[in-house]
Amino acid sequence: MKSLVSQCMSKTITKPTIAKATLNGNGHTNGSTTKAARLPVMKTYKIFIGGKFPRTESGRYYQPKGADGKPLANICRSSRKDVRDAVLAARGAVSGWAGRSAFNRGQILYRIGEMLEGRSAQFVHELMLHGATQKQAESEVAMAIDRWVHYAGWCDKYQAVFSSVNPTNSSHFNFSVQEPTGVVGIMAPDTTGLLGLVSMIAPVITGGNTCLVIASESKPLPAVTFAEVLATSDLPGGVVNLMTGQRKELLKPLVAHMDINAVVVADASKEERVMLETEAICNLKRVVYPKVSDWSTEAGQSPYFILDTQEVKTTWHPIERGQGGGGGY
Repeated sequence: MKSLVSQCMSKTITKPTIAKATLNGNGHTNGSTTKAARLPVMKTYKIFIGGKFPRTESGRYYQPKGADGKPLANICRSSRKDVRDAVLAARGAVSGWAGRSAFNRGQILYRIGEMLEGRSAQFVHELMLHGATQKQAESEVAMAIDRWVHYAGWCDKYQAVFSSVNPTNSSHFNFSVQEPTGVVGIMAPDTTGLLGLVSMIAPVITGGNTCLVIASESKPLPAVTFAEVLATSDLPGGVVNLMTGQRKELLKPLVAHMDINAVVVADASKEERVMLETEAICNLKRVVYPKVSDWSTEAGQSPYFILDTQEVKTTWHPIERGQGGGGGY
């Protein structure tokens, strides 16, 4: 009996091998036991409207080419319906954003700068996919962060610089202050994927406006990632709405919309300017053409860009006369 037990205990117990079956093209197992390579989770590049990431209403997409000429990703090709949705979101956010204190807006913009810094490696990678060298990409990302922080600092200062107390020849106190114009449409430059985009958005929202932005058609990847930065910061939904698509398709619906108060268009051609000014006259919206050929220079940032989307409110206040002046107002 003991010998029988000892024989059983001396036998080694082997675990059965489990073969990992792979799938063929039809989704069925093909009997192979080779380990299948992991499929990466591909990023979906959506648009950004009202603080959310919907797919374009049109269901269309386009494929921008990388430096090697191969398609980089499927990018939403926005339609005029997406423009209308973005205007609704921007209009709904105007009062809340303009009503915040200038100091609070500066805090929120600085927080966005912190988020940009934390994701700088991703921006560098995406700019390199669009053809930039590593040195060029790192330089553009660093300038974009610094420029954003530059405007964050102007949030509570531009009123003191550009507002004024005006002389009068009557017994009135007269002063002029800057006020946001409202909803601003932005057509970002196609020459840069991130720096030009940041340089056009920052002064608009610094002044208390909300905006809808058409990103670079050929370099959209950093723009969508920038929208993810905005979504994870303290910026209220609807203040910045970002769409991707074709410039020739979206520019006219942008400027023709009657609930947009101003448009800022980079690199407008002579034909585009004729169309823009013809459509803008319907509701007397302001059309701004930034005079910047290279956004990496000092010409790409200025507090005067804040004034491009500001209205001047002048107030007359009567002054009570002192004794001996007859009293009254």
